[in-house]
Amino acid sequence: MYKKRLIEKSIHEALSTFPAIILTGSRQSGKTTLLKKILPKKYNYVLLDELDIRSMAINDPKAFLERYKTPLIIDEIQNAPSLLSYIKSRIDQDRRPGQWVLTGSQQFTLMKNVSESLAGRVAVLSMYSFTIEEIIGNLNIDKYDVRDFLEYLAKHNILPGKYPDPGEWLLNGGYPELVVNPSVSKRLWFSSYIQTYIDRDVRGNIKNVNIHDFEKFLSLIASRTAQELNYSILSRDLGVSVPTIKSWISLLEASSIIYLLQPYHKNFGKRIIKAPKLYFMDTGLLSYLVKIKDKEGLLYGPMSGAIFETAVVGNFVKRFTSLIEESSLYYWRSLDGAEIDLLVETSGQIYPIEIKLASTLTSHHLKTLKRWFEISRQKDRQGFIVSTSKETGVIGDKISNIHYSLL
Repeated sequence: MYKKRLIEKSIHEALSTFPAIILTGSRQSGKTTLLKKILPKKYNYVLLDELDIRSMAINDPKAFLERYKTPLIIDEIQNAPSLLSYIKSRIDQDRRPGQWVLTGSQQFTLMKNVSESLAGRVAVLSMYSFTIEEIIGNLNIDKYDVRDFLEYLAKHNILPGKYPDPGEWLLNGGYPELVVNPSVSKRLWFSSYIQTYIDRDVRGNIKNVNIHDFEKFLSLIASRTAQELNYSILSRDLGVSVPTIKSWISLLEASSIIYLLQPYHKNFGKRIIKAPKLYFMDTGLLSYLVKIKDKEGLLYGPMSGAIFETAVVGNFVKRFTSLIEESSLYYWRSLDGAEIDLLVETSGQIYPIEIKLASTLTSHHLKTLKRWFEISRQKDRQGFIVSTSKETGVIGDKISNIHYSLL
C-alpha cells in the first residue's frame, strides 16, 4: 500500500525546472518506492547496489550510459560517484529538464561530488521517514508556506477521524515498511537496518572504525536525544577521542539518522546556551536503541518526554524540508534554565513552540512562552504548545495548543 508523501510536490517542481534532481535521505525512507510511483513509466531504472551494474558504472561509464537511456533513475549513486562527471557532460549536451533522477542514502562524500560535478544543474532534495500526517493520510499540502501552516494550526481545533495513540506513534516511528506492514517484527527489522547501515555506510566512510565502539556510541547518543551535544562527555564515557566522536556525529547527520538543532543566535544579555541539541529523526529506531519494547514502557518511562520532543521536532524538520519551506529552526535556553524547545523563524517572524507530553494543560505550561514574549519583545506574538491534550486552539493570550496528530 502506497502512502502519499509531502515531498511529491517538490519533486514535480524540480523535474520541471532542472535537468537533474538528487533525492537523498536515510536508508529505507521510501525514496525508490516514491519515485517509481510518481514518475511516468517512460523512466528507466537502474540500481547501483548490484555488483555487476556497479562495476560497469565505475569501470566503463560511457558504456553504462549508452545502455541505460534517459529519462533515467539511478538509485544509490554514491556507489559510483565518478559517474557524475559523465552525467554532467550529457547534461551540457542536453539541458532538457527532468532527464536524470539520482538517489543517495548518505551525503558524507556524495554532496561534495555533486557540488563539484553538477553545480547549477541539479536540484537537491532531502527525504526522511514518514511524518505523522503522512502516516494518517491527512496531508496539508496546500499549507506549504510556513506562516500559513502555523496560523492554520493556531486556529484549527478538529482532530483527524483516526490517528495513532502517542505510544504507538512514538514506538513504531515512521519507516514506511513498518507503517504499512505492522506484522513485520520491529526488533528484527531495526537490527537488520543497523547492521546494513554499519556495513555499507560506516565501514565505507570511516577508516579503522571500531564497530563495537560505534554500536555503543549509537546507544549512548540515543539515550541522550533532545539533550545538548557535548563531545567531551561522549568522549569520556566511550573512551574514544573527541575527533572520533565528531566524525561519527557528522556521519550520522549526513545519513539523516540524527538532526542537530542549533541554539538561537540572538544574544539576550549574553546568557544563552551555545551547544546544539541532538535529535534522532525516527523514534522507532531510537526506541529500539534504548531497548524500549512496548508503548507503556515508553509513555511512563524516564525518556517519555524526550522521545515525544524528538518526534515533534523531527516532524517539523521533515515537513519543512519536504516542502522546501523558507524557515530556520532553533531552540533557546538561558543559563538559569528557561528554555523554548523550538523556535521557527520565517519572514522575520519567530514562533516559539513548547513541547509537552501532557493530556491536561495548566497555566504552569504557559510560563516559559510568556517569558519568551517578555524577553524577545516581539510585536506580533504567537506561541504554541504541542501536546497530547485534545483542548486545541487558543488556550492563552496569543498561545495555542496543537494536538500532535495535527502536525
